[in-house]
Amino acid sequence: MKKHFFLIFIVVLSATPILAQQFDISAEIRPRYENKHGYQTLIEKDADGANFVSQRTRLNFNFQQEKIRLKVSLQNVRVWGDVGTLSSDDTANALHEAWAEAILNDKITLRLGRQEIVYDDHRIFGNVGWAQQARSHDAFLFKYIPNENNRLDIGFALNSDGQSNIDNLYSNAAGYKAFQYAWYHGNFDKFGLSVLILNTGIEYLDANTNQTVDYMQTIGPRLTYKSGKFNADISTYFQTGKSLDADVSASYLAGNVGYKIADNLTFGLGMEYLSGKDMNDTDSDVKSFAPLFGTNHKFNGWMDYFYVGNHAGSVGLTDISATLAYKKGKFSAKFIPHFFSAAADVFDGFSKMDNNLGTEIDFTVGYKIAKDITLNAGYSKMFATDTMEVLKGGDRSEDNSWGWIMFTFKPKLFSHKVE
Repeated sequence: MKKHFFLIFIVVLSATPILAQQFDISAEIRPRYENKHGYQTLIEKDADGANFVSQRTRLNFNFQQEKIRLKVSLQNVRVWGDVGTLSSDDTANALHEAWAEAILNDKITLRLGRQEIVYDDHRIFGNVGWAQQARSHDAFLFKYIPNENNRLDIGFALNSDGQSNIDNLYSNAAGYKAFQYAWYHGNFDKFGLSVLILNTGIEYLDANTNQTVDYMQTIGPRLTYKSGKFNADISTYFQTGKSLDADVSASYLAGNVGYKIADNLTFGLGMEYLSGKDMNDTDSDVKSFAPLFGTNHKFNGWMDYFYVGNHAGSVGLTDISATLAYKKGKFSAKFIPHFFSAAADVFDGFSKMDNNLGTEIDFTVGYKIAKDITLNAGYSKMFATDTMEVLKGGDRSEDNSWGWIMFTFKPKLFSHKVE
């Protein structure tokens, strides 16, 4: 019932726009059919894959006055059929975003509440837009934009399970107890430079059952370059500190180059290295790089074999990829092969395996049906090696593939501006 009262309040607010400079209501409905037959891990021999339709539904409210900005995004995520046709209980409703921003002046703003945090290429902070539920944080952001070429964000988060009079162990539902970070970005002619300093705290019970928060630091720059038909980027991060009473020493390196072959055709090459830990390494140190809050589906193949709810603390990854992209009018297509290898040693018992994990081929097409309607579809196939089978289990000789078709409806329902 509270949801209905809240919705009525927003609708009433939209009917009195005289107080606002800008008020917008938009929606998103995104159903997606998927056939999974070896998605995220190799399928077992003679096992049947899964077929289902999931759907994201959002209703977004944006409001701005001279000194304030607000956003509320109501979200429902479901799999078709998970709620019975006569069910009176639907627990899939949620607030994806609910934040307010104080505009102190034309250079400084303060944002508080549930919000997406996205920086650079989404590798460390991303909104995980492919996942129907996506990702958002409860956080405070200080934003300083002295001019159009420079920006500094400073963010803080502190998570708890609920209101309490004593300090209770946080269950890590968000994956962290607290974080603090600073992110700078500057544009310098054809170059762009970003620097991230992130301090992430995980709470746990130590060997003496004392509540402890260990902090891990992620630090590094990202440099971009664009000139004419050519573009390139390189980024590197290292992680240090402690995690669950273990010392952290991990690293990341990535680089990409792209060239516009013709008006409608581009080609790119990429390399990414995420450090890992040898399977026979028995010390307690953390040597595997963690991409933390990134949009990991965007990287390392769309079949999500790596870093999408998996592969954490493992042997790491080296990913060499190529991208051929075509776009003309309402139609677009991409073809992306990935060549995977382990960044650390893989063992089958006492036998060291070859580091080659296999090749994944991703193919996707898109078509804009109308102004607010798009159709996308894709097919991916994994050609795995014996090493991947040792690492992931399953059967590499099976047809390990994934196909999907998705419609996206994103209309603007209402917009009113008072000058």
